[in-house]
Amino acid sequence: MPIIKSAIKRVGTNKKANAKNSAQLSAMRTAIKKFETAKTANAENVEDLYRQAVSAIDKAKSKGLIKANNAARSKSRLAARLAK
Repeated sequence: MPIIKSAIKRVGTNKKANAKNSAQLSAMRTAIKKFETAKTANAENVEDLYRQAVSAIDKAKSKGLIKANNAARSKSRLAARLAK
């Protein structure tokens, strides 16, 4: 543990940011998995789940959690999977 007051505050800030970022990434992965399982099961709400997954990817990209190329690749894969 740090001794300096500003460093102690920074540890708390980092913990908060880490929790927020982890939750955002987890939500993105969950949205992608929901789409994948729905597509495999030929569910009716596949297009809605696709839109949610793309939205989650865009949010993660805008927050800097994933890189732009990763977001583009993920969205391309989802679009290809939806078209099949």
